[in-house]
Amino acid sequence: MHVTTTRRRHGDREYTTTLLRQSYREGGKVRHRTLANLSHLPEATVELVRASLAGTTFVPANEALVTLRSLPHGDVAAVWGLAEKLGLKDLLGPPCRERDVALALICSQVVEPASKAAYATWWDDRTLGVDLAIAGAHSDEAYAAMDWLFSRKEAIEQALVARHLGDGSLVCYDLSSSWVEGRHNELAAFGHSRDQKRSKRQIEYGVVATTDGLPCAIEVFAGNTSDPKSFETIVGVAGERFALQRICFVGDRGMITSARVEALRAHGGIDWVTALRSTEIKKLVAAGALQPTLFDEVNLVEISHPDYQGERLVACRNPFLAAERARKRAELLDATEANLAKVQAAVEAGRLRDAGKIGLRAGRVVNRHKMAKHFTLEIEEGRFSFSRKQDAIAAEAELDGIYVIRTSLSEDKMAAPEVVKTYKSLSNLERNCFQHMKTVDVEIRPIRHRLADRVRTHAFICMLGAHLTWHLRRAWAELTFTDEAPPERADPVAPAKRSPAASAKAARRAQPDGTALRPFQGLLDHLATLTRNTNKVAGTEVTFDQLTEATPTQRKAFELLGIPIPLRIT
Repeated sequence: MHVTTTRRRHGDREYTTTLLRQSYREGGKVRHRTLANLSHLPEATVELVRASLAGTTFVPANEALVTLRSLPHGDVAAVWGLAEKLGLKDLLGPPCRERDVALALICSQVVEPASKAAYATWWDDRTLGVDLAIAGAHSDEAYAAMDWLFSRKEAIEQALVARHLGDGSLVCYDLSSSWVEGRHNELAAFGHSRDQKRSKRQIEYGVVATTDGLPCAIEVFAGNTSDPKSFETIVGVAGERFALQRICFVGDRGMITSARVEALRAHGGIDWVTALRSTEIKKLVAAGALQPTLFDEVNLVEISHPDYQGERLVACRNPFLAAERARKRAELLDATEANLAKVQAAVEAGRLRDAGKIGLRAGRVVNRHKMAKHFTLEIEEGRFSFSRKQDAIAAEAELDGIYVIRTSLSEDKMAAPEVVKTYKSLSNLERNCFQHMKTVDVEIRPIRHRLADRVRTHAFICMLGAHLTWHLRRAWAELTFTDEAPPERADPVAPAKRSPAASAKAARRAQPDGTALRPFQGLLDHLATLTRNTNKVAGTEVTFDQLTEATPTQRKAFELLGIPIPLRIT
């Protein structure tokens, strides 16, 4: 049997006839007979009949292929691809098994923060583990890769510092802490907990970053290390390990203290931008160098004082901060007064008569909100009264919103408004590094390692993860709620504001074309729906990999990173 198609023209029209015919022999001659007229069938169906008669076997579409496995791919492919584009893969070291596992740990810390032991099974369910042949790797192999990475830590940090900082750079430095689980950590100690985990021992870590908050190096300290002590270490690291000769450190008032300033003077080659403590500001006010009336018309003014020879003092008054502090002080005063009134009522009712006990209870009340300096307490046997120190309250109120920045940089190197902006850049380190390292982005805490070098390597991996996250968030600003073009502040003292475009984006929760916006982690989750499917052809042993069709958002995400959507991670 076969299919024949004939065409004939009659006038301006063409007629097509498709017949199913059979050939046979009769009396030594080949004859043909028509079995069916197929002209009414769609052309695609006619072609299927033609191909079937030619020997092609067809099966139903839902039986032609069998999907053997489907693995999330887009999220790990994006993070891995960016790491390659930034040169991080080559920066870690020469090709080897340990390098692949170490880079997988860094990328995994961005995509799905977890313990090193958990990654041994997590890699089984991501293309990252399959393509790098580390799926099923034992946790001991992850720890071996950590030890290998720690041996490379100084060289990697030197390269990152050379790439993003250098002589003459502004270097931001700040210290944070994370609590420790377990009882045998070599660095754990009780200290000032920034996580409000006072009952937990902790470790401290200081991050060296650019003024944009891009982390480049990290040092881990015992949990009871003070800010100034850690800064002293970092100054030595900057000169000896990073070979930075002429730089300017930017640190907060608790970090670069007067004692550290004197040490920097003796060191030479290092400038600083920091701020005065409140006690130092009060001394300037008492000496007449700083007067609240200076800010009647401006929010920023330079002052001088003999105690700060060779330095510039830039005094600022933030009216928004002043209003907030006044509000908070009023609330704390009212709360303290209400609790003192309860103590007074107990004394008057005879339930509390001993002067010592009255003093203990009243002391707890005024110290609860640190309001003792604003109240006068009169205590006798069976008598208790209190009153506000209005003069002290008024004196403190005059300094609301006032802060003073000190710097060794001369006017020709940095104007006063720029000094203020530089000091405020510390908030970028807090927002773009510490917040990302401590929350869902990287999750450095809690610390579960025991050995000191493993703790240092864990912090280093988290810092490198934050380094990648910083680049990812910038590249994907268009697809998230990030402000793509924050406006320049005409007044450096005033709080930062979002651009109108960012406010509009947040209000409509979509791009102008209607594409939904997502938070950063939500975008990573969406990329994970770009899966790689391993298919098998029915009736054969032939298998092949195929990506699902990328959504417009997924295509845009890779486009913004400047990398193609890869079928495999290599």
